[in-house]
Amino acid sequence: MLSSSDKDRRDVRHFSEPLVSVVIPAFNAFRYIERTLRSAGRQTYRNLEIIVINDGSTDDTAKVVEQVALEDSRIRLLSTPNRGVAAARNTGIQEAAGWFVAFLDADDLWHQTKIEKQVNALKCLSPQWAAVYVLHYIINSHDEILRSCRPDVARGYIFARHLTFKYVGNGSALLVRRDVALEIGGFDSSYAAAGIGGCEDLDFELRLAARYHIEVVPERLVGYRQYPGNMSSNHLQMGRGALEVVRRSLAANAPLPKYATKSATNATQKYAFWEFRQARNTYLSLVTIWSIARSEPGFIVRLVLDKSLRLIQHCLRLVTTTANGQAPPRMNRSKFDQQIVPSPVERPDETEQFRRHLMRLAAVDAELSSMLEPLAKEFAPAAINHKPRLRRRTLESDI
Repeated sequence: MLSSSDKDRRDVRHFSEPLVSVVIPAFNAFRYIERTLRSAGRQTYRNLEIIVINDGSTDDTAKVVEQVALEDSRIRLLSTPNRGVAAARNTGIQEAAGWFVAFLDADDLWHQTKIEKQVNALKCLSPQWAAVYVLHYIINSHDEILRSCRPDVARGYIFARHLTFKYVGNGSALLVRRDVALEIGGFDSSYAAAGIGGCEDLDFELRLAARYHIEVVPERLVGYRQYPGNMSSNHLQMGRGALEVVRRSLAANAPLPKYATKSATNATQKYAFWEFRQARNTYLSLVTIWSIARSEPGFIVRLVLDKSLRLIQHCLRLVTTTANGQAPPRMNRSKFDQQIVPSPVERPDETEQFRRHLMRLAAVDAELSSMLEPLAKEFAPAAINHKPRLRRRTLESDI
């Protein structure tokens, strides 16, 4: 079902700037989809088409999208059987008419300047630069900012570093050249089929980073929503999925230097350990921490010290609450909305050990990049000419 006419779709291409296709996979997203659509529609970059893939929702998701589409002819609704977020995104990529595709989860928000800044950053670079990401805030169900993401960023050929630091952070932060998204095969739906969905965006990013350069706009322009019931709250699934994504990526890009492989494995195991702890899965927590301890014994010491510090802080809060006779007041949180003024993110203080670690991984990336340069010149995507394309390529995994 289409919410705009063919004439509307032709007219949108008359802009001087390249068309950007916004792909929003939505499954039972009734609660947040209107806010998400409006944050996409308010972008200062106007040459957009907004494609919502209704992934077999059983609630009023489609009805809400249709209502908002009456106010914005750039919105299209496509309904499919439920096949998971990867297949839904692939459907959106196939249907996209834009030179660029930006992904937006149905419960997340964008700052109004996000797409404009990403397009401006990417359009002046060579085709070897395939994508651009931004940073994010963690928000709650009321759009309130809970905390900021880590301000680590890297640009250029970042595959080895991304394996360890996972810079992009969520599925709503990336804008990519559509031709490249098709070339690397889109999103892998096999994770959902295996019951470990949730990290398909990381898998996509790593396949992208293994072959192309990636740019960054170092500003927090995404509100990444976390709440009980969304995909990222399934900690067991997220932990298992991350381990499998990195395992597959290391296998597909062997041989990487041992240092880079060990760094990626350790970092992912630490992430998985915290996810398993939150899932209260004792067995997987113990198995994972044992693996970490064999290569980094100091991690357990730091874990015990951190646990002790948090216990002391909790006891002090209890004492303060008891002495005052009342609970501490609720924090006043800022909302992620159009009033937020984005500003460049300052890099965190880094230890000498961290800097040496980062430099070694950057050296690995430099070596890998030099090996890819001849291939990049031979297979680089066509330059942007802003003209609509008549042919669409198909993602083989979803035929």
